[in-house]
Amino acid sequence: MTFGKLATGLAAALATALALASYWYMEKAASVKIGFVTTLTTPAGVIGKDMQDAFNLALEDIGGKMGGLDVEVIYEDDGFKPEIGKQKTDKLVQKDDVDFVAGYIWSNVLLASQKSVLDAGKFLISANAGPSQLAGAQCNKNFFATSWQNDQTPMAMGEVLNQRGVKSLYVIAPNYAAGKNMVEGVERSFKGTIVGKDLTKWPDQLDFSAELAKARASKADGVLVFYPGKAGGAFMKQYQQAGLNGQIPLYSVFTVDSLSLPLFQEGKLEGVMGSFMTQFWAPDLDMPQNKKFVDGFRKKYGRYPSFYAAQTYDAMFLIKSAVEAVNGDLKNKDGMRAAMAKADFPSVRGPFKFGNNQFPIQNFYLREVVADADGNWTTATRDVVYKDHQDPYAKDCKM
Repeated sequence: MTFGKLATGLAAALATALALASYWYMEKAASVKIGFVTTLTTPAGVIGKDMQDAFNLALEDIGGKMGGLDVEVIYEDDGFKPEIGKQKTDKLVQKDDVDFVAGYIWSNVLLASQKSVLDAGKFLISANAGPSQLAGAQCNKNFFATSWQNDQTPMAMGEVLNQRGVKSLYVIAPNYAAGKNMVEGVERSFKGTIVGKDLTKWPDQLDFSAELAKARASKADGVLVFYPGKAGGAFMKQYQQAGLNGQIPLYSVFTVDSLSLPLFQEGKLEGVMGSFMTQFWAPDLDMPQNKKFVDGFRKKYGRYPSFYAAQTYDAMFLIKSAVEAVNGDLKNKDGMRAAMAKADFPSVRGPFKFGNNQFPIQNFYLREVVADADGNWTTATRDVVYKDHQDPYAKDCKM
């Protein structure tokens, strides 16, 4: 071999080595980019802030890294509107080129946004919304939920009503995707008669006097209500002002929580004390990860976390399990997907598994509003209503 050929060969080998080294460096130097869509303005922003706080706490707790990579979170405000949520989702996918899109309080926002994420081959992690469409026929291999399917919590409440001998029920909920799922959920499990049902305008209606008058006239054994955020506070206040506390027992889902209870306590809505609701999680669940989460959240933010926060905290650890399973190789979508499907991460709810539609199969608890040792209103776990419960739409998912 001549000197010239040898030099040419060495140069080519060196160039190849440098290219491979550069490629490897770029791969390992890249960050994990997570887009997070929630509501940060409007009165509903209190929910989004709780989710953002939980995600930031989780980021601190993992040291800002996963799989040897730095983690970058880009928050976007959906403004409480599906069309804005989709615009912000499009930005995250197309301009920011995130690896994961997470968050989503509202089912209608998630439904408007999900195609943008999934068609781009990105992972979509719902930290709250659980519409029936994505649990059933529209399930997708890249969609995971760290919360629940919308029907499940009211289904658990329906079972509680059966156990308590309630024979007739009046149901009031907002007229949008989640509200309809809530009504369908209680209808699935409640064995008594639903004597009246109102689906109110969402999100603008805050006067429920007409609905409360109809509930009173129905002489039902109980009233079931679903109103998250500001509407929940307005409903609870009007229920007490109407004098219905002593007349018709009130049962709720996603209305009384760690966000609303301080406001109810400040407003002296004593009728809330001792009331019951159902949920997959409570601050007092005796799980190591839950104790770490609740203690850390209260120390950092000076308040109890809500279930919104709990689900969001789990979302970070689900993503971490995916990235670490592939040693930071973000192009290995199959490996990350398989890792998430195992639900092999410390959860605030304790060990659980995903169903075929990648919604959690988990327990649902009866919770009661109580005062803690410092007099703060919170909730305490009273019983297991459902154990390892799977949503009713999983049978329609073909995965």
